[in-house]
Amino acid sequence: MGCCTVPSAWLWLRPRLWSLGLALVLVLAQPARCTAEQGGAARVAAQPAVEPLGDTNWTLILSGEWMLQFHAPWCPACKQIQVDWEDLGKARGELGIHVGKVDVTREPGLSGRFFVTTLPTIYHGKEGVFRKYHGARMLEDFHSFVKEKKWEAVESISGWKSPSSIVMSGMAGLFRLSVWIRQMHSYLTETMGIPVWGSYIIFALATLVVGLILGLILVLIADCVCPPKRQESSDVSEVFEIENEAEEEEDEEEEADVEKKVPEAPGWEADGSEVEDETEVFNDSLVEGDLGNSEHEGELEPQPSSSETDGAVRKRILKEDS
Repeated sequence: MGCCTVPSAWLWLRPRLWSLGLALVLVLAQPARCTAEQGGAARVAAQPAVEPLGDTNWTLILSGEWMLQFHAPWCPACKQIQVDWEDLGKARGELGIHVGKVDVTREPGLSGRFFVTTLPTIYHGKEGVFRKYHGARMLEDFHSFVKEKKWEAVESISGWKSPSSIVMSGMAGLFRLSVWIRQMHSYLTETMGIPVWGSYIIFALATLVVGLILGLILVLIADCVCPPKRQESSDVSEVFEIENEAEEEEDEEEEADVEKKVPEAPGWEADGSEVEDETEVFNDSLVEGDLGNSEHEGELEPQPSSSETDGAVRKRILKEDS
């Protein structure tokens, strides 16, 4: 009988051990579950009603619906609407929106993207399309603006003025540069003890150097993109040859015109020997006349030119032919 009693006791005890072990596991797991739930609740509670935005997380506003405020700690008008803005952030779940704020003193780049020049400045954004809020700055007005969709009647910021455009990205860089220059000026004057005029001279020299470097870079880029056209020597020689040919043609035309103007006497070429004889006779007569007048000192007449002689000979030949 002893051999049969032991298995019966084990069969009775085994399910009870399993139940006891399961209960122990549940008891041990309960605190961990409570801790996880408390941690999740703490994370939800730790999430701020108004989310701070900057250059690192500003792309969050490109999706969903947002109400965004640009403010500064020293701005009195911003302090007046701070309570209403926090209440709007607490009602974000009811309105189905996100509420954010941007401190322009810490995030100059993001304020440059929206070209913020006055404070406080409020924007409404939906799926990356932004509209500037111009209504009253009370909690009820914010609620009605979102619930009644009054933002649909406001003209949206589009094109090159959009915060995500290349132009406004450049504007953000300029805003950051201006803040950096101001910080460097404060460092030079306050920390290093340099006079204000000395800081201005340093910035002026730096501006000249940077301008010269940028100008040199632009010239090099222009030369690479649009190189100057250089005329080869062969082209130059061809141009000179064409000009010389044109001048020669003009000279030939002028000579032809002169020959046409001079009338040719009939029988001039045929009676060339007679013309020569007449020319000699005429010259001899002129010489005799000159010798006869040599008695008068200082009154010698000038010898006629060859053109005058040719003209007289032509006249005599024409009279003989007639």
